[in-house]
Amino acid sequence: MASTVEQADIRGLDIDKAVKGFAEVEYVFKNDLMVTSTKADSIRWYQKTAGDLTPTAPSVISNVSPLSIPTTLEVSWSRNTSYVRKYMVEGFLSMEDIESADIDVLAQTLRDLTRAITKAVDQRIYSVVCDYANVNMFTITSGAWNIASFATEPIKDILFAKEHLTSGGYNAEGTTLWLHPQGYRALINYLIAGKGSSIPNYASEKIKTGVVMSLLNVNIKVSPNCSADQAVLLIPQRSATWKSFTDTTARTIEEPGLGKKIRVWEIGEAILTDPKSVVVISNILA
Repeated sequence: MASTVEQADIRGLDIDKAVKGFAEVEYVFKNDLMVTSTKADSIRWYQKTAGDLTPTAPSVISNVSPLSIPTTLEVSWSRNTSYVRKYMVEGFLSMEDIESADIDVLAQTLRDLTRAITKAVDQRIYSVVCDYANVNMFTITSGAWNIASFATEPIKDILFAKEHLTSGGYNAEGTTLWLHPQGYRALINYLIAGKGSSIPNYASEKIKTGVVMSLLNVNIKVSPNCSADQAVLLIPQRSATWKSFTDTTARTIEEPGLGKKIRVWEIGEAILTDPKSVVVISNILA
């Protein structure tokens, strides 16, 4: 049956605006990426392979003798090409449901469709940021965060991850730590049951930004899209970029005599521009 594109509202509910609103709330990882637009389906970009520039012995950049030729330092970049990915789902509402259903049912349908898209995008972002071949990898040595004896040091592990960034020439203050709910539970249990300290301040904007708490000047975000056995420290708006070809968009398609389809899609790709500004802490759970 041929379909025709219909107006984007059902019983006064603006579908596209509602979906965009849900997307803003549901995104966790994208808020930590620099979001820029692209009009090409292929993206040529450059990945920085080091932090600060340092000379290699015997070259020096301090206490240089008179008439000496200055040391040449070059920024190391790796050229890459990525291609945007399309994320798309659709749902169907019968004409009977449209006429009789409560508006909350329609809104929930939109939310669930949007969550399917945002979850897939979040999973892609996590996969790109955790590029094991290029980012800093740190395996904890003090023991898993969730061992019953609390003979572990998650605070030390986080500080050591921050040290990795600082040693590479990055500012480790105001960074973000991504945790799976299991890792977050282990960390909080250690802070309260293990050390007897109160929970650090909760952010009032945790639903909007995804930040659930701040510790050591690190914003902690919790998502089931994280690997349960890892904690990922990164620099917001610096480590990675989301190239948006098409933002989260929704349209309705009328099926005469049957109902309407609601189609939601997004097109874009995550790129890891500064891999050395990311630290993946592994083996945090027993």
